[in-house]
Amino acid sequence: MTTATTSTTTSDGRSLAAALLARRGAVHLPSRNSRPTVDTLAGVALLEADLLDRGYLMSAGLRHALAALDAQTLTAQGRTLLADIDRALGADRPHTPLFRNFPESTPESTLAFYVDRVLTVLFQAPEQPCVLCATDSTVHAVSPCAHLVCRTCFDGSDLSACPVCHRRTDADDPFLRPRRPRQEAARGRALPDRLRILAHGGDLTARSEDAGHELHVLLTRPTALSPQDADDLGLFLDTRDRDDLSWLPEAIPGRETKARTLSWLLADPAAYDITLPAAAALMDAATDVLRLLVVRSGGDAGLIAVPRLTAVPRPLRRALLSILDGLDSALVAEDMRRHTSAWKHAGERLHPFEYASRYPNAALAFAALRGFRLAGDPLSVRLRATADGVPAATTTEAKVSVTPWAAEVETALARADITRALALLVQRPGELLRRLDHVLRTAEGGETELVLSALEGVASRVAPAVLLSALGEIRTRARRTTERVFFPKGGHARAHIVADQRTPLPATVVERAEALLTGEVLRRAGELDQVRLAVVDAALDGVVAPFAERTASRSLVTLPRGSELAVPDSRTLRLFLHWMESDTSGTTDLDLSTAMFDADWKHIGTCDYTRLRFARDAAVHSGDLTSAPAPRGASEFVDLDLDKLATAGVRYVMTTVYSFSNVAFGDLDEAFAGLMVRDAPGTTGPAFDPRQVEQRFDLTGQSKASVPMVIDVAARTMRWLDIAQGVTGTHHAVHRHADDLALLGHGLTTLFTSGARVSLGELAIWQAAARAEAVIVRHADGSRSTYRRRVEEATSAFADRLGTPATDDAPDLETTEASLAYLLRGDITLPEGSEVFALHPGGLAAAGVRLVAAADLAGSLA
Repeated sequence: MTTATTSTTTSDGRSLAAALLARRGAVHLPSRNSRPTVDTLAGVALLEADLLDRGYLMSAGLRHALAALDAQTLTAQGRTLLADIDRALGADRPHTPLFRNFPESTPESTLAFYVDRVLTVLFQAPEQPCVLCATDSTVHAVSPCAHLVCRTCFDGSDLSACPVCHRRTDADDPFLRPRRPRQEAARGRALPDRLRILAHGGDLTARSEDAGHELHVLLTRPTALSPQDADDLGLFLDTRDRDDLSWLPEAIPGRETKARTLSWLLADPAAYDITLPAAAALMDAATDVLRLLVVRSGGDAGLIAVPRLTAVPRPLRRALLSILDGLDSALVAEDMRRHTSAWKHAGERLHPFEYASRYPNAALAFAALRGFRLAGDPLSVRLRATADGVPAATTTEAKVSVTPWAAEVETALARADITRALALLVQRPGELLRRLDHVLRTAEGGETELVLSALEGVASRVAPAVLLSALGEIRTRARRTTERVFFPKGGHARAHIVADQRTPLPATVVERAEALLTGEVLRRAGELDQVRLAVVDAALDGVVAPFAERTASRSLVTLPRGSELAVPDSRTLRLFLHWMESDTSGTTDLDLSTAMFDADWKHIGTCDYTRLRFARDAAVHSGDLTSAPAPRGASEFVDLDLDKLATAGVRYVMTTVYSFSNVAFGDLDEAFAGLMVRDAPGTTGPAFDPRQVEQRFDLTGQSKASVPMVIDVAARTMRWLDIAQGVTGTHHAVHRHADDLALLGHGLTTLFTSGARVSLGELAIWQAAARAEAVIVRHADGSRSTYRRRVEEATSAFADRLGTPATDDAPDLETTEASLAYLLRGDITLPEGSEVFALHPGGLAAAGVRLVAAADLAGSLA
C-alpha cells in the first residue's frame, strides 16, 4: 500500500485527536472492557473536575468509557485530552503579567511610574543610596539588562520583569520574590457561553471513520477554506491512502481545496499510475494547474505569494500539458494573463514548446503569454496553424495573441453597450452578479429590463457565496451612502475604505433584483431534504454569513467576520495577549491596547502602555512587557468594566495588538490573543482563567497590527472584526493610530449593520421556510413563536412571516421534535440524525446529530 508519510499534527501543532475534538466534540479512546476500580473512578472524577475548570463537561457515555480504561491508559488519555484543550484555550503557556497582582497593583498614575523609571535609569549609581528613597544597600543590578534597581522602591513580589525596561529578568534573579498569596476566585463561577459537553466518539477505528467524514465535508465545500480548515484538511488526508481512492469525490468545487488535495495526491511519484488519472479528472481550468504547481512548491493555494517553483517530474509534466491542451485555448490564455509572472515561471518547468507537436493548444497559450515572436521555423508554423482554429486568437508577421474575454466586457461597459456586455456576461454568470451594480447603473431605460431578465436566467448557475454576496450588496443600493468598504484579496484580511461616489439605484429596480436573488436562495433551499419541524434562534441575526474565510484567524470559536454577539450582563471583560520570541526575531514587544470613542467616533482616551488606567478603574492595563524569551514568553491583559466605561462617556472600544518593533506576527515562535468574560467586578483569581475564555485566536502572517474586535458599550455587544491594520515604521502606539481606527471602526460597523452582508439568521429563516412544514423561532428573552405553513402559502410569503407577530397556534410542537435546527447554543435535545448548525454546540455531539459549520450552511445552496 502506498501512503504518504502520516503527520500527526498540523503546521500550527493541532493533532488529529484535537481536530476531531474541536469539530465533532468527540473523544476517541482505545478499546477496553475493564471493570471500573476505585482508582479509575477517582481518576475519572479528577479528570472531570479538570475539564470543568476549563469550561468543558463530560457526557455520561464518555464517563463510562473512561471508567473502563486501566489506570495507566486513563492517565495517558486524560493528559492528552487536557493538553489538547489547554492548547486550544491558550492555557498551555504561563501567563504572568508585568504586575503580578494585576489589576489591584497597576499604578494609579502611569506618569509617576514613568518618571520614577526615567530618574532611575538616568541617575541611579552602584554602591550609592537610591535616588528615589535615599536608602542605602538596596540598589542592585538585575539580569540580564543590568539596570540598577532599588529593591525598596520597586516590589519584586509584584513586578515580574525589570522595573526600568520591562524586559523579562532571569528566573533566579534575587529581585524576583515569591508573589504574595492572592485570594482565590469565588466559588460558583459562571460557565462560559462556549461550554461544550464532550462525547465518546468510539475507538480509534471510529476516529478514522470520523476523519473520513470530516474530510468529505471539506472536500465538497464550494468555498475557500479557512487556515484552520486547511490545516485540518492536511491532517485528514494523511489518514487516507493513495492505492484506494474510493474516498475521493468526483469533483472538488473549491479551487484552493482542490489544489491542496492534488498536491497531496501527487506527492508520491510511485503512485502516479493511480493518482495521475484521478488528478487529471479533477482539473478543469488552467488555474488548477498553476495552483497545483504553487502548492507542491510550498506556496499559497490562493496564489497570493508564489514561490520559486520546484522541478516537475516528466510524467507529471506531460499530464499537466495534456490538461491545458484539452481546455479552451482562449480561456487558458486569459487565465494566464491574470498571473503572468507565475505562468512564465511555470512554463520554464513545463517546457511547452518541446511538446508543441503533441500539445499544440498548450503551446499556443504560452506563446501568447510570452509574446513569442513568429518566424519561419517549424514551431512558428505550428503555432500559426493552431491559432487559425482558435476564434479569439490572431497572428501577425511578428507574434500570436489572444483577445481576453474580460477586456471585451470592459470595452462594452465603457461604451455603455449593455446588449454586448450582457451577451458576454451571461457566459460567466458569476461575473454578471459581481458586476450587477455596475451594469444596472450603466443601463438606461428599457435596458434595465434586459439586465434583470439576464439575472433571472443565470442566477441558478452561480456559486452560493457569489449569490449571497450579490444579494447583500444590491439590497442596500436604493439609499445613498458615504463610504464603501472593500476586502482586497491578500495574505491577511484588510479593509479598504473609500468614498462612495455611486448614484443610488431606483428603489423598484433594487426590490426586483433582491426578490430575484432571494427567490433563487429559496428555490435552492427547497431542493434540500424536507422536514416536519425546524427551530431557528433569532439571535443568529447578529452572526454574519461567512465571507473571505481564507484570511480568517485560527480561533477557538469559529465566528464569521462582522458577527455581533451579546456580552452577558453583570460581567466584565478581560482581553489577553501572549507571545514568545523566536531565534530569528530578536527582542520583540507586542502591545495589547484599547482605544475609546464616543457615539460619534471621536477619540476620547486609551488604555495601553502609555496610560495604564482609563477613568481610574473603567479600563486597567496589566503593564508593558518588552521581551518574551522562551519558554515563558510574555503576557499582557486589559480589564474592561462596561458600566464604568459607559459612565465615562465611552460608546465604542476598539481592541488592537501592535508590534512595537515592527516584527511580523508570523516571525514569532507563537502569538495569540483572546477574550475572557469574567464574573462581577471585584472577583479575584488568576490573571488567566481558562474557564472564562470565550475566544482565543492566533496572530499569524506578515501583519504587524491586528484589530480583532470592537465593543459596543451601550449595546453590550462584541463585534468580531479580525482585521489586519496596515502600519509602517516602528514605535506603534494606539493613540498615534486613533484617526485610522475611528475610520475603520465606523466604516465596518456601518457596513455590517447596513444589511450589505447576509446574516446567518436570514439564511436560517430562508432554509427553514423552504424545507419545513412548521418553524419554531426562539427569541433572546426565552420566549418562542410558532409558525405553520398555510395552505397554498408561497415559500417567500412563509419566509416573510417568520419572526413577525403573525404566529400560529401549535401547542403540540416542541423543539425536541425538530430534525432541522439553527441555534446559537446547542442547549436542546434533538432526534438522532438531525441536521444542526450551532455556533456553540454545547451538548450536541456529531455522533448523534449532523453538525454543520456556517460555511456548510451557505455551501449547501450549491
